[in-house]
Amino acid sequence: MRALVTGGAGFIGSHITDSLIDAGHTVTVIDDLSRGSRAQVNPAATFVALDITSPDLAAAVAEADPEVVFHAAAQIDVRESVRDPLHDADVNVVGTVNVLRAAVDAGARRVVFASSGGAIYGDTEVIPTPEDHPCLPASPYGTAKLCAEAYGGTFSRQAGLEFVALRYANVYGPRQDPHGEAGVVAIFATRLVHGEPVVINGDGTQRRDYVHVHDVVRANLAAVDGPVGVYNIGTGVETDVNTVYAMLAAAAAVTASAEHGPAKPGEQRRSCLDTSAALQRLGWTATIGFDDGARSTVDYFRTAG
Repeated sequence: MRALVTGGAGFIGSHITDSLIDAGHTVTVIDDLSRGSRAQVNPAATFVALDITSPDLAAAVAEADPEVVFHAAAQIDVRESVRDPLHDADVNVVGTVNVLRAAVDAGARRVVFASSGGAIYGDTEVIPTPEDHPCLPASPYGTAKLCAEAYGGTFSRQAGLEFVALRYANVYGPRQDPHGEAGVVAIFATRLVHGEPVVINGDGTQRRDYVHVHDVVRANLAAVDGPVGVYNIGTGVETDVNTVYAMLAAAAAVTASAEHGPAKPGEQRRSCLDTSAALQRLGWTATIGFDDGARSTVDYFRTAG
């Protein structure tokens, strides 16, 4: 298979690329390196340094001639989306439309889109949350992801492009950026292995669904030939932030307690995804528990320096 991965120098995209290469597929990576690292791009992949909003994208995608496009490039900072919703919409909506149009023009069969479970649903009383729950995003980032999904459906109806949206829970694991609006696991793990204090926002009882990046990669590969649609990709298990810290500290052999700072205004208290549709239709379920995932993540940040 000829595959193209946007954002393939980043956290999730680089792991998708590695798995595709390992399976014997031909891969082209498109990434502007605004957040990703060239060093994370598998040397067996063809690399193109390009912004997904660029008018040159169509030519680059046509050159790659992909059968399947994995669209992982995005503006991922929720707080940045609040500060600058125009930039967020430019990347996550206009950029996605540019990718979809380029995929159609290049004759690609399918696009597998990296969406967001927690950000799209917003606060909900239904836990775990299924795909048919009303979407009430509380941030421009979540709104942009929902809009991008709608565009995917439009391109599917108009041009026959197969479109699969994977609504990720809180993804964590090796290569996650520990800076800025990073996941709490990467932030905590990095500080723990460097002997730095860890600050938990609020009382630490906020609960999230943490899914390991290797399970997310398996979901992407399952989506290559599975039925089109929208799928939650998580574990269906809630873990609070205090427990996250305790498990990471144990893995790092740190006995110090975390500090507590002010809560983030408007932060969701709970987010957990019902993944039964992915099991029934894609044959996918998460296999890495947080205890094992925490240890492997700490090991990575310990050796990453």
